[in-house]
Amino acid sequence: MRLWTAAKPIIIAACAGLPLAALAAFLFVKSGVYDVGAAKRHTKFTEWLTHETMIHSVRRHAARIAPPPYTSADEVVTGYCAYETHCVACHGAAGVAREPWVSGLEPQPPYLLDATQQFTPGELFWIVKNGIKMTGMPAWGSAMSDREVWNVVAWLEAGRNFSPQTFLQWRAERRCAATSETLPAPGPLSIPRP
Repeated sequence: MRLWTAAKPIIIAACAGLPLAALAAFLFVKSGVYDVGAAKRHTKFTEWLTHETMIHSVRRHAARIAPPPYTSADEVVTGYCAYETHCVACHGAAGVAREPWVSGLEPQPPYLLDATQQFTPGELFWIVKNGIKMTGMPAWGSAMSDREVWNVVAWLEAGRNFSPQTFLQWRAERRCAATSETLPAPGPLSIPRP
């Protein structure tokens, strides 16, 4: 009985407080006061909240994904070509800057030079295949096979051991010219017709 007497005000406050908090959140969303424009950076809290949510979501969803037992040199080169075609504009590479328009994205895409130190191969596979909501990172799983996604991961894993000159040399040699026909091309802009 004593426990109930002590807990009763807390329970009543929680029951009253939850609907008020929900109403306050609803009014905040509907007010439009939060600036969703990408020209202004996220607040530190929003940045922390979205980043932590992403990290833990990726870890959970990728927990059971195992990489292929073997990756060939050809698959690494194919992964380089897919990265060169689809990823380098936003993420850059060793010796290669991101495209200037990327500075208008919020959050800005990370350089991936140390991605293999932050994420396991399974987590990188999940990110590339599924994308990341509200970041501009597309889900490549709709345009690439699982093998092609693993090739990109293989490139990220192997690429960390190459010098920046290697990436630039492969670019200059146009190594991807022979394989570019087999890679998925970016789709046309989806502009609704009036």
